[in-house]
Amino acid sequence: MDKKFIEQQKEQLEAQKTKLEEQLSSFATKNKEVEGDWAAKMPEMDTGKSLEEEADEVEEFGTRLALERTLETELKKVILALERIKKNKYGVCEKCDKPISQGRLKVYPQANTCSKCH
Repeated sequence: MDKKFIEQQKEQLEAQKTKLEEQLSSFATKNKEVEGDWAAKMPEMDTGKSLEEEADEVEEFGTRLALERTLETELKKVILALERIKKNKYGVCEKCDKPISQGRLKVYPQANTCSKCH
């Protein structure tokens, strides 16, 4: 793979990482000890709220948890792709050691497997 393509992918991955971290920080707290680990914040619970309002907040927390897991998983994939770039292993399938097509990497820069092994 040429260096220009890898540099473009690196820029795209870094932008994705920033975006994912911004999305996560809007409703979750970053774990300072484990990179890429986040914890969804529980909505504020007021004692003066009705049971229905409290149920809505618990439901919202459940939604936050699901979204946090999805975004966190994607963030971890982006971080791993950036690590593969640093180690000069970017664009190589982790299962068969064959090159991952540039087309696949353009669409999904954090891909770690080729189309056949996916």
